[in-house]
Amino acid sequence: MLNCRTLFLSDIHLGCKNCQAGYLLNFLKNCHVDTIYLLGDIVDLWAMKKQVFWQVQQNQVVRQLLKMAEQGTEIIYIPGNHDEAFRLYAGKSFGAISIQLRSQHTTLQGLRLLLLHGDEFDKQVQLAHWHRRLGDHLYDLLLFLNRWNNRFRQRIQRPYFSLAAYIKSKVPGAQQAIARYRSAAVAKAKRAGYDGIVCGHIHHPEITLQDGILYCNNGDWIDSCTALVEQQDGSLALYHCAETYQQLRVWSAHNRQQQQLSQVA
Repeated sequence: MLNCRTLFLSDIHLGCKNCQAGYLLNFLKNCHVDTIYLLGDIVDLWAMKKQVFWQVQQNQVVRQLLKMAEQGTEIIYIPGNHDEAFRLYAGKSFGAISIQLRSQHTTLQGLRLLLLHGDEFDKQVQLAHWHRRLGDHLYDLLLFLNRWNNRFRQRIQRPYFSLAAYIKSKVPGAQQAIARYRSAAVAKAKRAGYDGIVCGHIHHPEITLQDGILYCNNGDWIDSCTALVEQQDGSLALYHCAETYQQLRVWSAHNRQQQQLSQVA
């Protein structure tokens, strides 16, 4: 059982055939948490316009979140671009779930974090229209290959492997787009006077310090299967949640101080 103060999730894409709802459901059932931030693209209304793909496990994810809310977990839902229709309900609450356009969170270690989905940075990334469309089609192909690759791996009792993430890591253009996105997010947090920013949108989990600002991307649930967690001591940890809860990276106030000192030296 993972006992934590805060859980940050985004890009679940319920209603999409690539949604890894089974892994998320298992994670949520084994997670005791005070507050959950849902940072957009929780429901994929874009995909559902073409074809509704709603498995039993996806319905169970919704029920599990509602159950956790009923049991006292505070849930803040910040819609993204794929579920932007819910932005019309910003400022309203549905039971224990409140909808906001953006939010902020202060960790136990005193870090003030700006919370948003991240689609507002698309203009700063500045991908040409044809390039973006080509990228969407290639990513869909990668997710298709990823889905069937992991079905085969399950049959031979091998752990989950993100084929899509592996291929993206080898494509220079993808890495440049991620870097531009990160810089835009960091600049936004710095202008607003925050210590860091937590977002999703680009399906690339990461915790790093850039220009004195902590950048956290909690990843997604169609590819990387990752979540950002504030642990009981206030440190932030990135978890890979497929098969086992593997801790990928931990960031605390000590890390920040050490990196700042090394930059001064």
